[in-house]
Amino acid sequence: MRRYVVREKRRPDVSEIREILTRFWDQLIAQPHGPLAFRLILQPIMVTILAIIDGVKDARAGRPLYTWTLLTDPAHRGGYLREGLKRVTRVIIFALVMDAIYQFMVLRRFYPGEALVTAFVVAVLPYVVIRGPVARMARHWHGRGAAYDKLR
Repeated sequence: MRRYVVREKRRPDVSEIREILTRFWDQLIAQPHGPLAFRLILQPIMVTILAIIDGVKDARAGRPLYTWTLLTDPAHRGGYLREGLKRVTRVIIFALVMDAIYQFMVLRRFYPGEALVTAFVVAVLPYVVIRGPVARMARHWHGRGAAYDKLR
């Protein structure tokens, strides 16, 4: 007769969580000096170029500011998020692949959570932060206000 052992799911204790966070923080800080450090410069530059192009397109089309719309307009939020993610998907994938290579080279393991946070920091965050101000500057230079702003 077989006996089945039911194992309880064990919750991580504070020391394990502290170890994970410490390792993650150390690796995030160490990355600019380690192998493949160029990716931490190349990826934000690529995303900045995409954000500038999209911000200028927004200004020409008279669309509302990207970041402000994401934060304040639930009706347009979903469409803007899909558009932004579609635009930076290649950079996000590139960031994930490069971080995986870095982790295998340095840590000999792959930590998906660390890779996702790094991809977010180097790819998504700069895009969201830069696109709106670029659109505002482009509107100012072209002397046009957004149709969205005129309605308010």
